[in-house]
Amino acid sequence: MRNRLLSIAFLGLALVSAPAAAERNRAIRPAEIWNDDQGKAVNAHGGGILFHEGAYYWYGEFKEGRTYVPACNQAWGGTRVVAAGVSCYRSTNLLDWKNLGVVLPSVAEDPGHDLHCDKVIERPKAIYNRNTGKFVMWLHVDSTDYTVAKSGVAVADSPAGPFKYLSGFRPNAGVWPVNATDADKAPGTTLARDFHDGQMARDMTLFVDDDGAAYHIYSSEENATLHVSKLSPDYLKPSGTYARILPGKSNEAPAVFKHGGKYFLISSGCTGWKPNAARCAVADNMLGPWTELGNPCVANGAEETFCSQSTFILPVQGKEDAFIFMADRWKQWDLADSRYVWLPLRFDASGKPVMEWRDSWTP
Repeated sequence: MRNRLLSIAFLGLALVSAPAAAERNRAIRPAEIWNDDQGKAVNAHGGGILFHEGAYYWYGEFKEGRTYVPACNQAWGGTRVVAAGVSCYRSTNLLDWKNLGVVLPSVAEDPGHDLHCDKVIERPKAIYNRNTGKFVMWLHVDSTDYTVAKSGVAVADSPAGPFKYLSGFRPNAGVWPVNATDADKAPGTTLARDFHDGQMARDMTLFVDDDGAAYHIYSSEENATLHVSKLSPDYLKPSGTYARILPGKSNEAPAVFKHGGKYFLISSGCTGWKPNAARCAVADNMLGPWTELGNPCVANGAEETFCSQSTFILPVQGKEDAFIFMADRWKQWDLADSRYVWLPLRFDASGKPVMEWRDSWTP
């Protein structure tokens, strides 16, 4: 999720007991405990939602067990922040969620595997490829000191999984961005350093355009710059066309959507677990150029994005121009109890996206 070369102490990840399912589900209540159909707290952090054949599928990091600083990582003061895998929940109304279990589990046997239980799995997003009939998941896979910074890819025949992990890699090895300048390519830059082995890829999202073209948007260059990478027709790898956007602005937690023929990006700054003011940008083309619009949040709590961080923007099916801003309210010392902040997104007179706090609302 972020560059966690921070000094973070021993973390406990015990899930908080959720109230009875019957008391939930009639409205979205941001930052409260949300129950699934089994009366358990929904466990899908840093996630995203796929709509397919009348149902929403919510994928996220399944957090459980302890979090601690492993001996091999103490020199960095880093934190072991792992997930047991990627969970999935299904709903037809965005209020009642059926727990489908862990659809991409961590792997305990092989310490060299990207999904080993002592490694990092973050920001899973899944999309559907109409040409291949496959469901494709991308996620950030990493070491506990966050130096590996790779993308992982998995596929399934059903949105409910199980997903089969294919590979992990750094994107766009041996390829320059379409908008890279001579200065960007100069020896000593992070972009040039990673040219041969592939660019760093941490916080990420996916976006599928109206024409079926898919894009992978991720924090790169030590989190200093976002990359927008067009995917191959099967969505399984980069196509070789990508661009640097908002260079040097230190954005993470990207979320992308389209409205009125324009592309919008909502992201956050890089402040560890501490929330900060959200950012917003707009473009006429996914590869840019992108123009910054400022903080999309308004009123009380706007300066810290209502104590949360963006993860996805969900178009509400059957409702024109209706979007949901999805975010996580991270609990540094109890990550499994991190809450979900979902708010309706609207547009002001200038066409800028706007979100404001609501204690309770329905889609």
